[in-house]
Amino acid sequence: MAQVLEALMLLSFGLSWPINALNAWKARTARGTSPAFLALITFGYVAGIASKFVGHNITWVLGVYLFNLVALIANDLIYLRNLRLDARV
Repeated sequence: MAQVLEALMLLSFGLSWPINALNAWKARTARGTSPAFLALITFGYVAGIASKFVGHNITWVLGVYLFNLVALIANDLIYLRNLRLDARV
């Protein structure tokens, strides 16, 4: 049951990242995006993934962590793209 609850928590966060990425892509600007926030959240997911390996607790929940990390990296890349677009203006 603990894994199901952990996965639900991760999914609730994880579903937000693709929505945020789409909005950022459409906005075509980095204004309003905090790079410190993105970095801190990315660090948190990496720490969560590392905890699975360190604790020898590699289960299907690791896949949810990885999905979230990939979605967050997409947000990071869109942020960098939008920074370049902002510099052109």
